[in-house]
Amino acid sequence: MIHSEISKKMTTEQVRENVLRALDEIRPFLQSDGGDITLVDIEDDRIVKVRLEGNCLGCSVNQMTLKSGVEMTVKKYVPQIESVVNIL
Repeated sequence: MIHSEISKKMTTEQVRENVLRALDEIRPFLQSDGGDITLVDIEDDRIVKVRLEGNCLGCSVNQMTLKSGVEMTVKKYVPQIESVVNIL
């Protein structure tokens, strides 16, 4: 079974649980630089809304961190996710 078939069968609760697992995986890296991340919402089981906190707010590379670190990790756990956006 390929990832897209697995992800299509995920319930909304399973999507949320897996997104939280992904954030738990990336969190120590953010915290090591004085930052953190909080899940705000998941829209239509496709768009993850997060809030970068602490040093991540003023960090000049926070968009790169969001796309290359957070989004990539979230998609590893939930391939159907299309994007991860930071909500201020």
